[in-house]
Amino acid sequence: MTRGSRRLKPPGMSPGVPVLTGEAVPPRIHVIRYSAEQLEEFDVTTADACRALAPGAGGVTWVDVQGLGDLTLLQILGETFGLHPLALEDVVHVSQRPKMEDYDTHIFMIARMAEEGGYTTDQTSLFLGGDFVVTFQERHGDCLDPVRERLRRGKGLIRRSGPDYLAYAILDAIIDGYFPVLEAWGEMMDALEREVVENPTRGSLARLHAARRGIQMLRRSVSPMRDAVSSLIRYEGDLVTQQTRVYLRDCHDHAVQIMEIVTSYQEQVTGLMEIYLSSLSQRLNEVMKVLTIIATIFIPLTFVVGVYGMNFEFMPELHWRYAYPTVMGGMTVTGLLMLWYFARRGWLAAADRPGSRRGRDAPRRKAR
Repeated sequence: MTRGSRRLKPPGMSPGVPVLTGEAVPPRIHVIRYSAEQLEEFDVTTADACRALAPGAGGVTWVDVQGLGDLTLLQILGETFGLHPLALEDVVHVSQRPKMEDYDTHIFMIARMAEEGGYTTDQTSLFLGGDFVVTFQERHGDCLDPVRERLRRGKGLIRRSGPDYLAYAILDAIIDGYFPVLEAWGEMMDALEREVVENPTRGSLARLHAARRGIQMLRRSVSPMRDAVSSLIRYEGDLVTQQTRVYLRDCHDHAVQIMEIVTSYQEQVTGLMEIYLSSLSQRLNEVMKVLTIIATIFIPLTFVVGVYGMNFEFMPELHWRYAYPTVMGGMTVTGLLMLWYFARRGWLAAADRPGSRRGRDAPRRKAR
């Protein structure tokens, strides 16, 4: 969704009143209720079915809501699981930055899920309670299928652990979802670097600006998400066990790695823009040099033509039989001597541009 298509919450409203600021996508509610021995999976479509999901039924309950178009249904889920109204307000206000908040009975987190291409992100809200995890997403489709498959297979720690481990698995999947996006960005940055160095065009500048906006968006998403995971590690309540904190530290390390990659891409884009501007300036200097040399060559020739263009009657050369070829030959020799002088001084040599043939062959000649 573009920035201009988001609706803003009216100022001055009472706190805790949810107002949808994104797309009104109809919600799909999928429930996975599991324990170490069994797993139950089903969809919920009605308000009564949402009320029946009240915690305390045993095991761990994961309620995944994709789409925020039905505020009534979302409020019913909030009442069923005792979610704080301020947190529900942030759920539907989809321009939130990643954060972690402690509401005593549950933990509320916001993360940004990278979409394919990496130019936009979707807000994912997560509630962690004593025996439940509730997630809210802007749209249908996500990167959490590996977590669902791990629950269905029942292997590893996820079925034998509590809801805090499930929350870790969800956060880890969201953060790891940035790595394929960054890999694609790396290939795009390499291609853009070759284009800017070898043959910069106006389209190169447009792509550089688009890359800079995309990287800034990734930085605004990853940096606070790293801090949110760090806050969850430092959480001192009993909703997060010591065992899960160990895995959260690994999740935090992945966020730090992503942040370092994004920072390097940001520096690379800045450098490419400087190279682009330098290439344009160098190209302009070469054009001006050629024009200056041409003008300099024609200065004495223009002087000679001006002298013999004067309408004086008594000019001895005017009636000489070989005057015209002599003047033309002298002008030609003068121009050639000036070209030879400029070439001897090195003023006619092509600049060693990174994309020029001379620039590409320079290391080869040096190696010989």
